[in-house]
Amino acid sequence: MARYAIKTPPHHITWTELLDLWRCADQLEVFESAWVWDHFYPLAEPWDGPNLEGWTILGALAQATSRLRIGSMVNGMHHRHPAVTANMAATLDHISGGRFALGMGAGWNFMESDAYGIPLGTLRERSDRFEEGIEVIASMLSQKETTFTGTWFQLEKAWCEPRPVQEHIPIVVGGKGKRRTLRTAARFADQWDMTFPTDPDDWLSHDAELRRHCDDVGRDQSTITRSIHLAFASGDDPSALRDHAAPFFESGVDVVIWSARDTVAPFAVEALANALT
Repeated sequence: MARYAIKTPPHHITWTELLDLWRCADQLEVFESAWVWDHFYPLAEPWDGPNLEGWTILGALAQATSRLRIGSMVNGMHHRHPAVTANMAATLDHISGGRFALGMGAGWNFMESDAYGIPLGTLRERSDRFEEGIEVIASMLSQKETTFTGTWFQLEKAWCEPRPVQEHIPIVVGGKGKRRTLRTAARFADQWDMTFPTDPDDWLSHDAELRRHCDDVGRDQSTITRSIHLAFASGDDPSALRDHAAPFFESGVDVVIWSARDTVAPFAVEALANALT
């Protein structure tokens, strides 16, 4: 069964416009979840345009919605200490009434990281930090106390209270790195997301690596939900978008996340929903 979500990048958009979009999506049952992102600069020109901060708006959007699962696709590990991220996740789970999913990635945007003085590091450093951080978060959200000694993070009898509303907050690992990111997904993820695969063969080559890592770590690969990002814009033909997604579902994708490429209006979201049902 085809499953769909929607992502509304919070750049070049006002809070009122974003709020209207999410209230609209919350009424459209074809969308099971809605997502923002964790960036501080826009990812489209003008680069110095407005961009709303993701965690802050999720707290407000949790109150403005009642049905959608919510999250950020994905949060940069280097932006916050993972113990802080775990506490923020648990709090958002309470605010949303147990509808939160935690998307995490290793980070990639040098422009905003350099400007803010947040060290991003080499590819290897990012991967090492990411794997350690996910292990910390998974422990903080599931154990009463966490003691951890790593290269990047050290914790001593740390706890996260109150506990999340959900028995288990889903962890979504986003990324295309076949050697390291997919290994981390195999170890910890409830969902793996790949942004904008070129075609189903592109996705299948990455999925094959995820399965291999699952075999290596003794994980049942069927317990990991697969999602992808596909782009949509206000002027797109909704039926063509539906047809574009079909081969990915046939290849084994579970969820297509429709990521807005412009400031879409609620009527465009409604038109897409009608084509998908």
